[in-house]
Amino acid sequence: MKRENFPFAALLGQEAMQAALLVNAVDPTIGGVLVRGQKGTGKSTAARALAGLLPPIQTVQDCPYRCPPDQPAEMHDGCRQRRADGEDLPVATLPTPFVELPLSAGEDRLIGTLHLARTLETGERHFEPGLLAAANRGILYVDEVNLLPDHLVDMLLDAAASGVNVVEREGMRLVHPARFLLVGTMNPEEGELRPQFLDRFGLCVDVTGINEPDQRRRIVQRRLAFDQNPAAFRKSWQEQENRLAAGIATARKRLRTIAIPEELLTLAVELAVAAGVQGHRADLALIRTARALAALLDRGAIAEDDLAEAATLVLPHRLADPQAGPGPEAAAVIRNLLDEHLSAAAGSKATPLAETGIYGLDDGLEFPGAAAAGVRLFAHLKKKPPTGPSKRRKPST
Repeated sequence: MKRENFPFAALLGQEAMQAALLVNAVDPTIGGVLVRGQKGTGKSTAARALAGLLPPIQTVQDCPYRCPPDQPAEMHDGCRQRRADGEDLPVATLPTPFVELPLSAGEDRLIGTLHLARTLETGERHFEPGLLAAANRGILYVDEVNLLPDHLVDMLLDAAASGVNVVEREGMRLVHPARFLLVGTMNPEEGELRPQFLDRFGLCVDVTGINEPDQRRRIVQRRLAFDQNPAAFRKSWQEQENRLAAGIATARKRLRTIAIPEELLTLAVELAVAAGVQGHRADLALIRTARALAALLDRGAIAEDDLAEAATLVLPHRLADPQAGPGPEAAAVIRNLLDEHLSAAAGSKATPLAETGIYGLDDGLEFPGAAAAGVRLFAHLKKKPPTGPSKRRKPST
């Protein structure tokens, strides 16, 4: 039975989470996203909806790892050898994989199993791929990641960072590609992730329920309309879904051409140092996230407001001050850092962000909170021309 996913564009009031997912879709090297928040805030819905925006992938038809047929560097040894031998590899076009890791999964289910007995019997290596293989070139979604055993979290994050999965059993070793966008969600009330695991997620977003009555009413209306007729609801949002999909596809193509001004690279490093982060993951994530935002905004170079928005997604879970904690406290610390460093970079006449908001949005936009991460991005993407047939229909409310 095919599962109908709620449209990504129809989500309301969680633009920071959506922005974090979109920039990772443009540049998976950012390192994935951890979404922390209360139950019922759309965390799982957003992760599943993202897969519907990503374009189909071309794969070697009979490859369990979905290797790309024209990129030897991203193939596993078997496909690479077949190509080197001159074989005409069969090609298939498949939807972008979306794989969920259940809490009940064990190590073999995650990384795969080498069958030693069958190997000894036949003289050929037998490997049963796991979920890391299934997620290659797609999305790997882990709900309640904080409840996974530590050793599985470690394996998961190692594969996400390296882009490969290594399985070793009784002297046998197999390596295959495992390049995926990692999305983890958790409810902090059920326990926190260890700090060493937190830092390895590129971005972190804290989400809460919407308290504004009109917004809550519209959220309920949209969900009821979707439950009543999923196909019709998705059709009414298809034009906006096409805009988002087109934005991702265009941004991916132009990502490597985005210029990184030297002064903004310096500013990113200063922000990371001021936040007291350990290591250099935050510095890299700041630049990569700002670059992906610039690509989505059709810019040729990173701007200060791209870096400011990136900081709200990269730094919350890496702050050195243990009193900051998640949520509003961390947001306040980061805003103070941005006020101090962006104002210093712009000169003494700069106006504090707290007085202006970061993004300078027009009034009357649908999205709440002028200084919320993702609002500026969505305001821009709403204006992009859709791809595919336009239905000229108003979204359901």
